[in-house]
Amino acid sequence: MADSKEPADELAGTEQPFVAHLMELRDRILYALYGVGVAMALLAIWPGPSGLIDLIAVPIRAHMPPDAKLIAVGVFTPFFVPLKVLMMAGLLLALPWVIYQIWAFVAPGLYSHEKRFALPLIISGSALAYLGIAFVQFFVLDKMFAFIQGFTPASVNATPDIASYVEAILSLYLAFGLAFQVPVVVMLMVRFDMVTIDKLKAFRGYFIVIAFVIAAIVTPPDVISQLALAVPMCLLYELGIWGARWFVKTKPAEDESAAADSR
Repeated sequence: MADSKEPADELAGTEQPFVAHLMELRDRILYALYGVGVAMALLAIWPGPSGLIDLIAVPIRAHMPPDAKLIAVGVFTPFFVPLKVLMMAGLLLALPWVIYQIWAFVAPGLYSHEKRFALPLIISGSALAYLGIAFVQFFVLDKMFAFIQGFTPASVNATPDIASYVEAILSLYLAFGLAFQVPVVVMLMVRFDMVTIDKLKAFRGYFIVIAFVIAAIVTPPDVISQLALAVPMCLLYELGIWGARWFVKTKPAEDESAAADSR
């Protein structure tokens, strides 16, 4: 009877002490912060904090009188709000670099065929986040403020506070940026055998309900913004299922290649 040899585990012997993991985590966090700092410095030069405020204020000012401006109620609001917007913009600009640092931290614990997903994951995750934020800036906010301003009585002069406005739209940016990651999450769950495509299809009806519940919680209480979040989430869920089929088709060949490489 011939002896059957199990393929060697390419991760065998690569374990590191706990302190080494902590030092690696510290370095990756520092690298990510350095990237955000560089992005903030570039944005501070152009377009500058004031330019960023003017950009994000475009949707609401389009539904205000021509000479109307947002107001600053707090004493330190004119300083802290532009700084807050600059920090968020710097994080968004450096997002691919931050995602790369996260991947670089977990990469030593992945097999070679799993590491091949790094670049597609970084590109697709960043692109979907940018797409979600652009969707908020150029569509959702305009429709939402048009809907809200339609209920403003003629005797009321709507002059929103810049701090509350920035807080509201940054929460929308975050919500849509995360919600647009649905295809990536779905495909990764299928790729790592956490769920099957058939189960995802069977879960479709439940996901629609979950999407509308999430939209009702994280968006303002108007129908426009809720539909603008829930409907894309459902469409992106279908996109994730479609993309997961490609993983299912390519996985056997990748597993065979990984087994051959480990021999």
